[in-house]
Amino acid sequence: MPAMQAIISLPAPALRRVRGVLTDIDGTLTTDGRLPAAAYLALDRLHRAGLHIIPVTGRCIAWAEILTRLWPVDAIISENGACYSHLHNGKLLTRFVDDAPTRARNLERIHALGERILREVPGCALASDQAWHAADLAVDHAEDVAPLPDEAVARIAQIMREAGMTATVSSIHVNGWFGQHDKLTMSRLCVAELLGGDLDAQRDEWLFIGDSANDATMFGHFPLSVGVANVREILPQLPVAPAYVTEAACGEGFAEMAELLLAARS
Repeated sequence: MPAMQAIISLPAPALRRVRGVLTDIDGTLTTDGRLPAAAYLALDRLHRAGLHIIPVTGRCIAWAEILTRLWPVDAIISENGACYSHLHNGKLLTRFVDDAPTRARNLERIHALGERILREVPGCALASDQAWHAADLAVDHAEDVAPLPDEAVARIAQIMREAGMTATVSSIHVNGWFGQHDKLTMSRLCVAELLGGDLDAQRDEWLFIGDSANDATMFGHFPLSVGVANVREILPQLPVAPAYVTEAACGEGFAEMAELLLAARS
């Protein structure tokens, strides 16, 4: 795996080409579960500078719909790519990958699988917001429960995969869902439908920043992929590492990236 470079080495000409930022939320915008002022100010400054901002998270649709109304963003992709939410003429709209009958069938399977995981993996819990998930199963391994050993986290993911789910591990949850979507596939769709862009042809015009194993497809796709400093903690779990890394961790690392991006543009 190539070594990550310090973000300060990111060339200014490359930063000046950036027209949008895709960002993880937990552990990237947030620090210890809260949004620091520096991270929110960075979001606002990027937005005011004319950049497109799209958070891409494993969190549930309810989070996305609330934060879409509150944050200076173009859209929020939630549930690891199951849907995206945005405002159109002041009205909240959510675009799903699957139709309503498919989501209803999958939620029945998700409920049963969640009960099985709780029985078989001591110490885990359903995510506190699982009741508001529309398309995936989130099992808490480090947010509201004592951190589980790696073997237990791996077992949760294994049970999901054996049931036919795609499973990824974030800094706090193991997420599983039925279907082939992920953060990257929905990012492509969201940018195409809302902005008329092509994330394959224009991938050097977008920067992605994250910190988790479920960000690996994004790290692999974008030349301007950045990890906040805490990504170092999960490097052994990453099939693809970010190209660059911030000096600061979590929300302060996001603010560090934004400052560098804005300075290059000015």
